Formats: sequence, C-alpha cells, structure tokens
Amino acid sequence: PGSVSAAFQEYLQHLRLQDFPCGLGSWNKSRLDARRSSLAEEAVPPGEETPEVLLELLRDQHSPWALPPECSPQDQLLREVAVLAPELLHGPRVFQAFKSLRILDKGVEEVDEGLLQFQQLEELVLSANRISRVSSAHLPRTLKILELCCNAVGDLQDLCARPPPELQHLGLGYNRLCGPSQEKHLTVDFWPNLVSLDLSFNSLTDLLGLVSQLSTLQNLRILVLQGNPLALTPTYRGFLLDSLPKLSILDDILIWPEERQQFHGLARQPELIRSEARVVVSIGEMKGLPNPEAFQQLEVGSEGPVITYSYCVTYEF
Repeated sequence: PGSVSAAFQEYLQHLRLQDFPCGLGSWNKSRLDARRSSLAEEAVPPGEETPEVLLELLRDQHSPWALPPECSPQDQLLREVAVLAPELLHGPRVFQAFKSLRILDKGVEEVDEGLLQFQQLEELVLSANRISRVSSAHLPRTLKILELCCNAVGDLQDLCARPPPELQHLGLGYNRLCGPSQEKHLTVDFWPNLVSLDLSFNSLTDLLGLVSQLSTLQNLRILVLQGNPLALTPTYRGFLLDSLPKLSILDDILIWPEERQQFHGLARQPELIRSEARVVVSIGEMKGLPNPEAFQQLEVGSEGPVITYSYCVTYEF
C-alpha cells in the first residue's frame, strides 16, 4: 500500500471484523434486533450463538478463528468488541474506535488526508516505512504521540505548517534531517506541549543553533540526539545538560543532579564548543592483500622489475 489509508484497510481485512464470529450476521441477528428495539434479550434461537460462545471461538488458541499469537492486545480487543457490539465498528464508525494506530514496515509512502477520519486518534506510529514528507494538514488534531522512526523525512516545513497542538512526543530518529536548516522548526511556536523529542541518527551538525531553539521548549524532558555528527563534539553532553536545565533524560541516560552540577556554567562558554571532531579508526585485520614482507628487498643497481602496490581506503559515516 502506498498510503496510510490503504495500509489501514489492509489491516482491517486482516482482522476480519465483519466476518463470523464477529460482525453482523445470522449468528447474532435476534440479539441485535432486540437491542435496536430496546426489548429484553430472550433465549437464543436455534442457529444462533451466545456472545460467550462467540468470544470463546476468538480466545481459544486452537480455534480456527483465533488471531495469531503475534497480534497485539488492541487487535484482540477490537475483535471482541466486534462480537459484543458489532454496530460500533460498522462502516465509518470503525474510525472512532481507534485511539492508537500502528502501521509498521508496510511500505507506506504517503500520509494522506484519510487520517482525518480518525477523530479520536492520540497515537500514530508509522515506523520503518518510506515516508519522506508529512503534511500537518492530514494529521488529526487530537494526536499526542507521532512516531516516524526509520523513514526518509528530510524536511520539517510541511509537518510544522499547522502541527497537532497537543503533541507530547515526536519521534524522528533514523531519518534524513540535515542541519542547520531544520532547527528553526523545533521551537515552542510549533510544539508548545512537547515533552519527548527523538532526533537520533540524522545528520544534524549545529549544536549551538539546535540548543538555542530547543531551549524554547519549556515542557521538554526527554531528548535523544545520539547518532548525529554534533554528538561527537567533546563538550556535547555537558553543554546540553547546562543549557537545558529541565531535561530529565538525554540519549536514554537519566540525568542526576550531581552530573548536572558537574557541568554548571558550561552553557555560558560557547567558545568551548568546537565545530570539528576527531575520529580514530583502527583496522584490526585486512584479508586478500599481498604481504609486503613477502617481497625481497632489491639490491642497489639491480635491473629487476619493481612492482609497487597502492590502496585507497574509504570511510563512510
């Protein structure tokens, strides 16, 4: 599927919410008719099943209608709701049942406007897809968690045009963000309630510029920046701890008061921040190359042929 909506429809087909023992059908017709007419539920007529029997068909691991073991608790809950109150998941109503939507590694490339049908959605996880652009106009305003890890996002402009105002976590790890052009989108003007931000393993290089923007996020408590070139600077962690005093966790490591005190005052010395880093690469063993010691040293004046070898080693960061 190319879009989130297409991936969601594929997910619904997998759950089979409209098929026996879920959904509306001859196996529960009288019970649902009684509910619609507000009549007391009578004995189950022949050919129909009680809700208890239908639920057992879902829960018994040996049942042909049971979900695979790897399915999430949400999948199981939706199936049970489709047994007890199938009218709640019928047609467009199904979108109102979702507060969390997780679509991982499904080849999704587009965050389309179909997401706006999820008017109760609070968590959206689209990790390990092929998304390069996210339009905030297609995101439900109710979102509190947006996780886009392992995609191809390289620009935040569209995402920040009108982002969800209550968003508390933004996950952009393992994407293609390059500094310093993206730092301007990481301020309180766009994310007034952000508590957690993951920017790990991108290509951000401007530590001073990024910190000046992040310092406006008064609610920020969790920050992940590891894997960016700026994290290689010698005073990286200390400078961040002193510059962002409200942080509780940096790069998945809890910040203790003693550590913060150790770097007190470092934020007022930006001249200590270097725009370069030294990387030492050690090669333990290389195979398939001629051993120089195998060649005998030519005597002075010898007319024998001279063979030289040269190699080029490339490092990719």
